[in-house]
Amino acid sequence: MNEVELKFHLIGRFKLSKNGAEAKDGIAGVIDDANKNILKKGAPKGRGAEIVSWGVDDTIMVEIRSDRYVRAHDALLRLRKPLAGALGKYRIGIRGIEVEKFTITIPTEKPLKKLKIPFVRSMQYKSGNILLELDITGPQIEGRVPDRIIALIVDKIKSQKYGKKEHWELLWASKEKTPKFTGDPTQELIKRGWIKHGSCRGQWIFGSQITKVFRTFEQIVEEEILKPLGYHEMIFPKVVAWDVWRRSGHAKAIYPEMYYVCPPKTRDEAYWEDVIDHYKVTLEVPLDMIKEKIDKPIGGLCYAQCPPAWGFLEGETLPDDILPICVFDGSGTSHRYESGGIRGIERMDEFHRIELLWIGTPEQIAEHSKKLQKRYKHIFEDVLDLQWRMAWVTPWFMAQEGLGGLPEKKEVGTIDYEAFMPYSKKWMEFQNLSNNGDKYPAGFNVKLQSGKELWSGCSGIGLERWAAAFFAQKGVDPNNWPNKFRKMVGDLPDVFKFL
Repeated sequence: MNEVELKFHLIGRFKLSKNGAEAKDGIAGVIDDANKNILKKGAPKGRGAEIVSWGVDDTIMVEIRSDRYVRAHDALLRLRKPLAGALGKYRIGIRGIEVEKFTITIPTEKPLKKLKIPFVRSMQYKSGNILLELDITGPQIEGRVPDRIIALIVDKIKSQKYGKKEHWELLWASKEKTPKFTGDPTQELIKRGWIKHGSCRGQWIFGSQITKVFRTFEQIVEEEILKPLGYHEMIFPKVVAWDVWRRSGHAKAIYPEMYYVCPPKTRDEAYWEDVIDHYKVTLEVPLDMIKEKIDKPIGGLCYAQCPPAWGFLEGETLPDDILPICVFDGSGTSHRYESGGIRGIERMDEFHRIELLWIGTPEQIAEHSKKLQKRYKHIFEDVLDLQWRMAWVTPWFMAQEGLGGLPEKKEVGTIDYEAFMPYSKKWMEFQNLSNNGDKYPAGFNVKLQSGKELWSGCSGIGLERWAAAFFAQKGVDPNNWPNKFRKMVGDLPDVFKFL
């Protein structure tokens, strides 16, 4: 989309402490200078904003037309200080800003679907343009609301034209390997009694055999990654507040995929007595009654594991000599509402991960990424003997924020590790590694003492995804497993027998 074609039309008013007629000549001087200088600053010749009409009584009315170089709402704000100076000579003050009319014209090839967007009174499609009429106030203009509305509409136009296709570029692929197993790994695990469905959707109960495999994966991670690369353990929160998701960017699009956390309105037993009595009499949990007694959600269950860790660093300044910092968390579950995408142990609502987080200068982040890539290659090739590949993709944080494409800095991005699944003849992402640039340090206001750029990277190791990839190619019979891995696992426990 060509932003040069954006057009703005705004009628605004500066509220005055008293009638401003006596200051008319001073106001006229400000308007004249604004059209020649103030509203042209920063714009190419012949571009910018222009006051096409004005008047004064108990307010100063200005009608502004503009292009994208000096947007009309910015022009309105630029006028306030020089007008206040001219009015001050007459002991007249500006008490606020009102917006009488504000329309924005955005070019597009076809209309958008009907949308409910805050502060948009109407949205029409006319002759290759979307015409927005805003219902907006002075404080919202100062808070940059119009710019975010425009950005939202532009993003929807781009998505409509190009779709939300994610970038994918092959980086490396292992040799093709003959699978030891071609069945569905989840069905085989159920058949052998290694897993059973949990009581919640997208949830499994893992028996002792597969749990020992998980613990072996964790041992491999500890011996091959955590110790050699100098990681230290932390425990990250698993209930994540809204402010964390706002700072991390997830608040832009997380809503259809999260599990919400709602506290009770009170712990007073008398308040809950009718719910308790209802259950005692009916032996049914009264969900509708409960819904009325819980408060607004305070946030949600852990979705992306590393964002809540940044609360530990928020607002802090770090000395350069402690970098790079490498920490990890493997203390609990992550949760995503996968809707129709649930499938076996490959795609679940509740899953287990080890999250790696490293923080440093851009050079340190890139260097650590390369070290980690070598470690993963050794594990997947020499220990698990998988058929796998690496691809550079749309960064995970952009995908989870509802964005597409790649960021401007090409050194910032995500590597997906994909394993071939013989039973489906498809590839499954089972590991990722991301260089996130300054996204999190900037979002959580973390700085370096030297003033240099601070970046971070992260990598989520999903135990279920590793298991799905491994069992899909090797099966659940230990005799078909690579020797090194089989020795590490040892004998599998057989705790339960069912009649």
